[in-house]
Amino acid sequence: MENIENLVVNNIRILSAEMVQKANSGHPGFPMGAAPEAFAIWAKNMKHNPKDPKWIGRDRFVLSAGHASAMLYSLLHLFGYGLSMDDLKNFRQWGSKTPGHPEYGHTIGVETTTGPLGQGVANGVGMAMAEQFMASKFNRPGFNIIDNYTYVLTGDGCLMEGVALEAISLAGQLGLGKLILVYDCNNITIEGSTDIAFTEDVAKKFEACGWQALKVEEGTSVDKIDSAIKKAKEEKNKPSAIIVKTQIGYGCPEKQGKAAAHGAPLGEENLKATKKFLGWDYKEDFYVPDEVKQFMNEKIEELASKEDEWKKLKKDYDAKYPELSKELDNWLSGKLPVDLDTEKEIWDFDKPMATRAASGKILNKLDKIMPNLIGGSADLAPSNKTYMDGEGDFSKENRSGRNIHFGIREHAMASIGNGMVLYGGLKVFVATFFVFSDYMKGAMRLSALMKLPLVYVLTHDSIGVGEDGPTHEPIEQLAAVRSMPNMTVFRPADSKETAAAWDYALTKADGPTCLVLSRQNLPLYKETGIGALKGGYILKDSKKSTPDIILMATGSEVELIYKAAEELDKKGVDARVVSMPSFEVFEKQDEAYKESVLPKSVRKRLAVEAGSSFGWYKYVGLDGDIVSIDHFGASSPAATLFKEFGFTVENVVDKALKILK
Repeated sequence: MENIENLVVNNIRILSAEMVQKANSGHPGFPMGAAPEAFAIWAKNMKHNPKDPKWIGRDRFVLSAGHASAMLYSLLHLFGYGLSMDDLKNFRQWGSKTPGHPEYGHTIGVETTTGPLGQGVANGVGMAMAEQFMASKFNRPGFNIIDNYTYVLTGDGCLMEGVALEAISLAGQLGLGKLILVYDCNNITIEGSTDIAFTEDVAKKFEACGWQALKVEEGTSVDKIDSAIKKAKEEKNKPSAIIVKTQIGYGCPEKQGKAAAHGAPLGEENLKATKKFLGWDYKEDFYVPDEVKQFMNEKIEELASKEDEWKKLKKDYDAKYPELSKELDNWLSGKLPVDLDTEKEIWDFDKPMATRAASGKILNKLDKIMPNLIGGSADLAPSNKTYMDGEGDFSKENRSGRNIHFGIREHAMASIGNGMVLYGGLKVFVATFFVFSDYMKGAMRLSALMKLPLVYVLTHDSIGVGEDGPTHEPIEQLAAVRSMPNMTVFRPADSKETAAAWDYALTKADGPTCLVLSRQNLPLYKETGIGALKGGYILKDSKKSTPDIILMATGSEVELIYKAAEELDKKGVDARVVSMPSFEVFEKQDEAYKESVLPKSVRKRLAVEAGSSFGWYKYVGLDGDIVSIDHFGASSPAATLFKEFGFTVENVVDKALKILK
């Protein structure tokens, strides 16, 4: 058995190195060193079924060191996930299923998109949290219908990233005993030995964060790695980190243990030398020996039997707990039990309030409708209004709590949120002040890249923050999140538009949604409501079929254009008032609708928004103008700031009249 296992490990190494060599691009070093770890996880410990990659009962595997993608693709090929040898040969090429870093939704068997180091660690924490929450809801004595481990394979670089340490800290706090991190410790990064920048005692760091830390000195020993994983599984109350000492580029005599093995092809001569060193006597490139195929086929059948056992358990569960089973299926389907478009309760408001406050009220209605709604804030729930009353706090002692205290860990919070969504079955939100979206941008980008319906609740949306000053007043952040592909941004003008934003985020979004909400009270308009689901709409129309000017705004500035239109009317100017809560949703409407709201024949246009002007020129055109703030704010009461920076009805009217001259 040991000989065939070594042969499979070497097959992983050789295939990975050949992929990089053929592409003349990639990272061969990590796969060659970490192949025994990957084999120990995938073949000897991980519960998964290549014949059903989406089986909810599977263990999750996260390759946080995403640059080692060639190793993951080798595993997916050998384990029969449907990646062909031609796919491996097409590594990093146009249209291939084997891109340079693993991409969720693009390559079967890839659980999350990784590459930006450290985020995979946090994704894994999110998956482990989701597993515990789901298990607390659905498991019953003798029926562990939700029961899986999360494995994260990481390297030195991941553990230098702040997002990883943020997540590691929270995982220890929560006692996530079914989270196992395997740290491939090869002490090499692009610039050379980790001695130049990373010399702390990693085991002690994990232990200080509440983890069990185990060490494997022989990184080439599958058996010793396997033993460490099994020992990790015995610890039920702490996550485990297994520190495996390896050599980068293992098997390549010229590059083994050197930075040169990290991010460049070995070279044809070195590849030949590697095959000789590893005793790989097969002449053909991209080759899987018959004995490896036979071993893997047997392993695949063995793995499939695990799901067969689970299906028998699920059948008995269906019979004994039919309502619970139906609810589980509904959660996994992603469908909501009601149509939020017609759920009057979430649209019902009778007085002005801050949109953050409206969001809080909506959230506390949604949580009764959607028992799979879970989330939290980076230590700002009282300010973000994101606490679900009566739903408890997710903790080591209470896995059923639906409020998550992420602590002041914005980047990890967003990455953990991604992991929870990726697990399946849950509707997840995360929250912080809008200005601190800067701390989350890397994870937000991956939410968008993976098209994950994670909801970002981002409050304190403008200079309305006031006395806190320019450090806390978002200026360029709206333009930044709007610029992100697949990200939908809503900046609602009142409570009903806030309901529309939640409705869209939970039922219509094909990616993440940012709810950008005010600190200060905003009016409640009789004309707002379901129309906001079109992203932009006529809030108050002109008297004439063709208006003299179109006034556009979002959020708190809608009040200014609404009142400015009234003042302009007194001066004989016929203005159309357009609320534009979401550029992205508006752009999805058909041309006829967009023309009906913003007719091309009306070139006199004015946009008003208390943020950067960037992005508005598309709508105001060459003849229009923008009232915006293209500089940082100041510390002063909000009313003073709005006046000093030109966000007054008088200034909007003056700008409009200048456009009309």
